[in-house]
Amino acid sequence: MVEPRFLTLSDVAEVLNTSSAQVYALVRRGDLPAIKIGGRGQWRVERPQLEEFIQRMYAETRQFVDQHPFVDADADPS
Repeated sequence: MVEPRFLTLSDVAEVLNTSSAQVYALVRRGDLPAIKIGGRGQWRVERPQLEEFIQRMYAETRQFVDQHPFVDADADPS
């Protein structure tokens, strides 16, 4: 079975395990590129754009972790 080229915001929410409202916010802020189609202006996200977004989030998280190392207050200093 061929996967569709474009995903609905609900499809994207399922992939990211988040809400459609959160995905809509990502699209409206321009964080996740999408297109608006049809008379009712339904949003669609192309699969490669979603994968690029995910990779970008991994890179941003890696940078955050590098800049904010975890310090375990309960660790034994010895």
